[in-house]
Amino acid sequence: MNGTNRGADDTPPPASRAPGQALFGYAMGYPRPGDQMKNYHKEDYPVADIRRFLEPGPVVLVSSTWKGESDVMTMAWHMLMELSPSLLGCFISDANHSYEMIKRSMECVINLPTADMVDQVVAIGNCSGEDTDKFAAFGLTPQPAEQVGAPLIAECYANFECKLAQVAGNPKGGFFIFECVKAHVATSPKLPETLHYRGNGEFMVSGRTISRKSLMKPQIS
Repeated sequence: MNGTNRGADDTPPPASRAPGQALFGYAMGYPRPGDQMKNYHKEDYPVADIRRFLEPGPVVLVSSTWKGESDVMTMAWHMLMELSPSLLGCFISDANHSYEMIKRSMECVINLPTADMVDQVVAIGNCSGEDTDKFAAFGLTPQPAEQVGAPLIAECYANFECKLAQVAGNPKGGFFIFECVKAHVATSPKLPETLHYRGNGEFMVSGRTISRKSLMKPQIS
């Protein structure tokens, strides 16, 4: 229709599109209209148990030292917060013997165990460093770090030396923000099997790796 008034049934013409643009997403593996993706049947689930699906990362062992005493604790509540500087956020309950040691020394080492250490990981979490030398009790080998006083654990796949950047308290403990100042990572295997805690005493072991690097923008890859 010509003129300035447009009828109710008049719609603007479709936006111009470069040749082949419609096929780009399909070529990249995105679903086409009509493709079937799986729909899951769901049921109500206890809100208090959603941690079984949302634990953020691999279980780690945190080593610390204060006034000549060393300790190790098992931790699953952590996340990467910034890439450069490398900042990690961790929640540590004040019920842990390591809590005061880390708060006072303002440093620690975050050690990454592999799945074959699952029994040691559980046992370390089941006892307190207040009355147990965990390095001796569980056959762990302490090694000197380069930039912090806390020891590395030789049996772990990777060791991240950390200094405390900030701590935010709450009635049950503290949210610690650490800066990783030195990292040590094993040369092999390239993809270690790590432990991911699902609650209720169950761990998931890291599985196959799927790459979509070619689809990602460089700034987020």
